[in-house]
Amino acid sequence: MNYCKVAGAAVFALFAAVPVWAQTVTVLPSKPGGVYAAGEKIVWNIGVAEDATGVVQSVHYRLKRGGGRVVAEGDTVLTGGAGRIETSPGEPMAYLMEVSTTGADGKAIRVFGGAAVEPTKIKPSAPRPKDFDAFWKAKLAELAAVPMNPVVTAGDSGREGVEYGQVKLGNIGGATVHTQLARPKTGTKFPAIIVLQWAGVYGLPKQNVTGYAAKGWLALNVMAHDLPLDESPEFYKKQNETTLRDYINIGNRSRDTSYFLRMILGCYRASEYLMSRPDWDGRILVASGTSQGGLQSIALTGLQPKVTAMTVNVPAGCDHAGVPDGRGVSWPYYAVTGSDKAVLQTSSYFDAIHFASRIRVPSLIGVGLLDQTSAPSGVFAMANQIPVAKEMVILPLSDHQGQGGFQTPYYQRADAWLSDLQKGKSVPIRSGL
Repeated sequence: MNYCKVAGAAVFALFAAVPVWAQTVTVLPSKPGGVYAAGEKIVWNIGVAEDATGVVQSVHYRLKRGGGRVVAEGDTVLTGGAGRIETSPGEPMAYLMEVSTTGADGKAIRVFGGAAVEPTKIKPSAPRPKDFDAFWKAKLAELAAVPMNPVVTAGDSGREGVEYGQVKLGNIGGATVHTQLARPKTGTKFPAIIVLQWAGVYGLPKQNVTGYAAKGWLALNVMAHDLPLDESPEFYKKQNETTLRDYINIGNRSRDTSYFLRMILGCYRASEYLMSRPDWDGRILVASGTSQGGLQSIALTGLQPKVTAMTVNVPAGCDHAGVPDGRGVSWPYYAVTGSDKAVLQTSSYFDAIHFASRIRVPSLIGVGLLDQTSAPSGVFAMANQIPVAKEMVILPLSDHQGQGGFQTPYYQRADAWLSDLQKGKSVPIRSGL
């Protein structure tokens, strides 16, 4: 298993340079990369800004297994604006350290630190449904019976040397897949990348594909919803407040009505269209996305054997059964309903963990140890199901949004992967851990 962790020196250079971390209280694991062996003591270093040392003299801490169940709790007195907390969790898992206190203004302060113990050994919270493959085989057959009927509308790319257009495709249930496509104006055959979107209801800017096309890619960007790409912000706001309000829970009590069924099949249909084009080189097809886009990319790569590489950052939808197992909740938060077994059962057919075991291509995966939207325990468990070589970029100081530039190491690696793929080289998987 090939995992890559960020070098400690680079991490703390970022720490020193980014204003977002110039906060009253900080908590950092003693190891810069945040990765520990089973049974190894984790020392958490607490720091207080110089102007607050006279006010913040103690902190309360809670260590959360997988970001969920509290496994250690207590209070620590600070000396000279510094302190340390020692914990010894032995189970392979990601751990979230929550530190709280009160500032000079009387307001509550709450900060987080992250660490992972034996991340290559973290397992899924629940087994894969026995009929998972049969279900998706039947759904792909259902999609195959729907004509693709591509409708291409040419448009202005707004970028010199790049062609642009929008493409509509047929999907199940009379739905439409809305995409945008860009390619270089010169040349006949290009490597392809399919770009999948994070959560929310919004329009898609042309830059999502024109930037890739300017670098020599045939790029297709897929709208996650059955909506046009370029309406006004007010249009998407209305959709988000009405028809698509809480879309993640639409049809969530049945695998045949789940909102994610149409979404994932739409990704597959988009890949079919991309591969049907005469300007695809027939060799390279990359699935790429962040958060919800990561979930879609993992599902697509697990279902579409023609995908040749995958790059995903802080992928959502990993380990839906984590909450019943005492782990932290991950988007789309299916298990929050707890007692609704139908929802949890439905979610198992759309869990990235169960698609991952079908993946047979090199994969790059970014995980933030402070992420409370895509819980790192679930992301690690998903990565561990991929049976071939992969590279995980562990981002010890990153939350889900990557505030402060702490996801930069992932994007640097993704650029390196795409550069080598475009040149016909093998992906530069780094080993580690």
